[in-house]
Amino acid sequence: MPTLRRRAKPSDRLDESELDRLFAEHGRALLAYVTRLTGDRQRAEDVTQETLLRAWTHPAAMSRSRGDPRRWLLTVARNVVRDQVRARAVRPLEVRGDSVEAVLDPAADDLDEVLQAWVVGDCLATLSPDHRAVLVETFYRGRSVRQAAAVLGVPEGTVKSRTYYALRALRVALEEKGVVS
Repeated sequence: MPTLRRRAKPSDRLDESELDRLFAEHGRALLAYVTRLTGDRQRAEDVTQETLLRAWTHPAAMSRSRGDPRRWLLTVARNVVRDQVRARAVRPLEVRGDSVEAVLDPAADDLDEVLQAWVVGDCLATLSPDHRAVLVETFYRGRSVRQAAAVLGVPEGTVKSRTYYALRALRVALEEKGVVS
């Protein structure tokens, strides 16, 4: 006998202001992630809306005491996309969607990498503009100290010292987020 799901009472839902806050804090990141998964902006908007609907009906998962809700939102979004792919697989396809299936391959699942990139991006945002700029030039763009100095218009020694102190500050920020110990 199939189990029946209990209908959510209004008290079992997020209120409108909480849902608005959730969307303001995580909506863009969620939409970007789903767009990357699906390759289709319109479909990504539908999945994002479905994910937020599920968050609305699961207020316990959105509690600040459980930590940042972004991981839960991204996992739910990925599962919604996966469910849609599986649903289409049982019906005759008019147009084959191999790109989505390849992205959802468990071997290619990079949710942890995406989450790490967001955490590092948040931590980079806490650095001073000079420290952030030197890390972007040397690590992100792969420039040498000499090239970074030329781009930033500062001496090479300044690039070296800013890189040293920027990495120390980044490590502290990552420790505060609990990413490194």
